[in-house]
Amino acid sequence: MKTIRKPRAIIDRKHLVGMLDDLGAADRTAQDKRKDLLALLKEAHRAGYAEIKRRFMEQRPNGAVTVAEHCYLMDQILITLYDYVTHHVYAPGVRTKGEHLCLMAVGGYGRGELSPYSDIDLLFLLPYKSTPYSEQVVEYMLYMLWDMGLKVGHSTRSIGECVRLAKTDITIRTALLEARWLYGDRKLADEFRHRYRNDVIAGSGMAFVEAKLAERDNRHDRLGDSRYVLEPNVKEDKGGLRDLHTLYWISRYLYGVTDVRELVDIGILSTEAARTFIKAQSFLWAVRCMLHYLTGRAEDRLTFDLQKEIAARLGYTDHAGAASVERFMRHYFLVAKDVGDLTRIFCAVLEEQNKRKPRLTLRRKKHIDGFVVEGGRIAVAEETRLADEPARILRLFRHAQTLGLDIHPNTLKLVTENLKLVTSLRNDREANGLFLDMLTHPQEPDTILRRMNEAGVFGRFIPEFARVVAQMQYDMYHVYTTDEHTIRAIGILSRIERGDLADALPVASHVVHTVDSRRALYVAVMLHDIAKGRGGDHSELGAKMARRLGPRLGLSPEETETVAWLVRHHLDMSRTAFKRDIDDPQTIVDFANLVQSPERLKLLLVLTCADIRAVGPSVWNGWKAALLRELYYRTDDALSGGLSAEARDVRVKRKKDALREVLADWPAEAVDDFLALGYPSYWLVYDTMTHQRHARMIRQAEDNGAPLTVEMVPDTARDVVDVTIYCADHPGLFARLTGAISLTGCSIVDAKIITLTNGMALDSFSVQDPKGELQVSPEKQLRLTKAIEDTLTGRHNLRQALAAKKSDLPSRARVFSVPPRVILDNAVSKTHTVIEVNGRDRPGFLYDVTRTLTSLGLQISSAHISTYGERVVDVFYVKDVFGMKVDHQTKLRQIRENLMEVLHGDKQAPLLKRKVG
Repeated sequence: MKTIRKPRAIIDRKHLVGMLDDLGAADRTAQDKRKDLLALLKEAHRAGYAEIKRRFMEQRPNGAVTVAEHCYLMDQILITLYDYVTHHVYAPGVRTKGEHLCLMAVGGYGRGELSPYSDIDLLFLLPYKSTPYSEQVVEYMLYMLWDMGLKVGHSTRSIGECVRLAKTDITIRTALLEARWLYGDRKLADEFRHRYRNDVIAGSGMAFVEAKLAERDNRHDRLGDSRYVLEPNVKEDKGGLRDLHTLYWISRYLYGVTDVRELVDIGILSTEAARTFIKAQSFLWAVRCMLHYLTGRAEDRLTFDLQKEIAARLGYTDHAGAASVERFMRHYFLVAKDVGDLTRIFCAVLEEQNKRKPRLTLRRKKHIDGFVVEGGRIAVAEETRLADEPARILRLFRHAQTLGLDIHPNTLKLVTENLKLVTSLRNDREANGLFLDMLTHPQEPDTILRRMNEAGVFGRFIPEFARVVAQMQYDMYHVYTTDEHTIRAIGILSRIERGDLADALPVASHVVHTVDSRRALYVAVMLHDIAKGRGGDHSELGAKMARRLGPRLGLSPEETETVAWLVRHHLDMSRTAFKRDIDDPQTIVDFANLVQSPERLKLLLVLTCADIRAVGPSVWNGWKAALLRELYYRTDDALSGGLSAEARDVRVKRKKDALREVLADWPAEAVDDFLALGYPSYWLVYDTMTHQRHARMIRQAEDNGAPLTVEMVPDTARDVVDVTIYCADHPGLFARLTGAISLTGCSIVDAKIITLTNGMALDSFSVQDPKGELQVSPEKQLRLTKAIEDTLTGRHNLRQALAAKKSDLPSRARVFSVPPRVILDNAVSKTHTVIEVNGRDRPGFLYDVTRTLTSLGLQISSAHISTYGERVVDVFYVKDVFGMKVDHQTKLRQIRENLMEVLHGDKQAPLLKRKVG
């Protein structure tokens, strides 16, 4: 353990023992003594804890020192308590050998590491089975520790039991590996260690190594197998403390070391590697201690709301182009990468030192292009040849990819030590060809690119990529760092091409095989976020970089221009699909004018799908897939001349004729009555099946004289439930309906507002259930109908109900600020003014915005709602009271100002109290 600085300032054990001796000698009842003992120990622990925390918070935080100080404090508390119990509570006498007892620290506490709120793991060691005396001592100590508020893990076992359990349970074996004597019979502890070495460790070294590495791999798989998640678990995630613990356990088991520096003396690690281990461990300890102190609990997840404060407390400051929290998290991810490098180096040495000589083998080493292939791994044949021929570094990864081989850790170590050689390859034609071949390889190119990134080769060869390595994206929408997101997107593109995602992405999986610019597509995916964090529009900056990199990678001028265009416009398809009304012909015309060719349309669709799916596991859904598919099909029609300038009344007539055919069982008069209800816009917005559903719904409502009809129909293709509401129209109806739907917990993603010629409203909402359920039960429909009835009749105070509704966002999302923004656009639609509202998501957001629009005398024709983590983007197609675009500057300014006040929370639109017609 570390030497403790000014230990008596943490706890003065001599003084504490003196007080406890006086207490033990006092003529008082056992109950009174116990009460005072508890108070003394509690105060000693409280004062010591406060002093350690003060040192950590007020001085430069040192994780290694802090965990050692907490361990020291707990050691003194336990030793003092043990001493008191065995001398004053259960007085010493002549003890039989069976009554001997030993107190040992195990687990992390046994290692001498104790974070502020970590468990205290204890072993009460017995020579044989438990005796009444040992049971009394153990029980008294445990209840005292629990009454102090400590979280104690404990076991009471004989040496024989410990050995037997350690042989059969890897978790127990690992905990006992770190057993440290605290107090009591030391000979008992020595005997246990001797038995553990001879009966447990002897002959089981490699089996233990394999078990711990398998345990680590299972943990990684369970937690997502990435060290680049934006809210990492400092202890359990890949690249965290537990990975360092695994290396320590293996070292101690095989070599008996108690300090990583001892591995240098026996040739397992280099001095530099040992230094990296210590620095990584100290950094992760500091982060974990800060997490515990700030949350007041054993919290190991580095959540967004804590990252900013921890960054500031650990001394990170804002620099040009990078906020303090981004610099801190980049450091964290680079440390996690260092832990991965250490693991590879360590495992390679273990393998070399513990190779078992087979009795007979027919397997020979293979020599390929100057590399050695053996045991499913490829390695360099001669270390010196890397410097002689630097391109061999890229050929190494290329052969590993094409042959499906791992790269030997020693070779990876050699590569990382010679990264400067990669710089000379940037303008080498062969090297660029090799890189492009790896990027576009049909089988899992993300695997080899991730290996190259881990080794530092990717960023060294493409220096622009180095800028986004370990770069966090500080919001609730993204899940991974920029480099990890990019590599995942490349992997998803490859899966699309192989047909692995044909069920989820049928159109993209088909069109990807019809593009002429396959290489350009892969390079565009690699570069789409390359300029993030540089200030300015990363799409525009990235396009400029693409024009420089394309020729270097061997792309033709045409391919380079395609890459630059895709990077420049990689967000435009999702923006159009999710934020514009694709039923508006002008939307399709504008998007078709942007893409200009079917080839670009196909490429942009595939890139968009790969990009969104790589953001995180819960971002993609059927609704987004359906919008992108519909935009693709309509734009493809427009590019091929399918979107003709056919007269509007001709298209309306065709829709009505189609409906007449499916309503052939209706009386002609009833069909004519329904056809007369819809204005031209109604017939052009919906398909024939929807028209038929509306006709039957309205006819039934009119026959029954129902003032309100609500129909819910699951749409599995779009992953939404379509909610259609038929009731009397009145100003503010749409706002009230959105509020009522929000109260049920559903999220509105799209809405169309139709007023019929009979004065009734036919409003349609595409909603997503909070649990992701598409099944519509009678109870669910009844609940929504009642919520709407209560809202329309005034039985619900909608404003109060929404204000009381708990946000679906986690509390840690409060750390993010979302600058409010209102954009008014009269160019994107020929018939409507388009209003885009950006703000922080909260219950009632859509209700407040739509009520404000209504109070301004605007008619909402359609609404399109997108949520990106903590940020919501609502787009409305509106007209003024005369059914025209809003083009008066004074009115436009009023709309913007009123909406901005709502977004800032300074003002709410007046509640419109009108009689429901």
